[in-house]
Amino acid sequence: MPNVTINRTKSYLAMIRNAAAGENRMFRSLIASVDGVESDILKDGALSCAFFASAILYINKLIGDVHAGVPGLERDLAASGWQQISDLREGAVIAWEAQKGSFVPGMGEEHGHIGFYIGNDRAVSNGSNTSHVPEEHHVTYDGTRKIVRIWWHAELE
Repeated sequence: MPNVTINRTKSYLAMIRNAAAGENRMFRSLIASVDGVESDILKDGALSCAFFASAILYINKLIGDVHAGVPGLERDLAASGWQQISDLREGAVIAWEAQKGSFVPGMGEEHGHIGFYIGNDRAVSNGSNTSHVPEEHHVTYDGTRKIVRIWWHAELE
């Protein structure tokens, strides 16, 4: 029987890139009961960034659970040994500034955004404003969105 050792970092990066390689609809819906009413709390992908990012992180055993929101995911990152760093590194988790009402028409709340840095000024996150599926894009959305936190885990060294 062969001795197989999975390269976690390369597998993690491949999973992130592969998620954005086509129209991946897997992360568009999360059905929950809210005050007794069942609904899709991700609004058909408009609010799926944390669900997408946390699923990738959870599959790779880098956080404790899957999350529907950015605040819960960031609390889990901190509790799971992720550290905030100042420079972008391939595989880092990026949190962008919150923007008011830009993700779901009619919603006045601000919503943060989270995804992954993949190198060469490129990132992968769920296309909350556009496709509602994971997509590759410029790391600052061509200078229109500020990065507020960069998270790194030593196990990705």
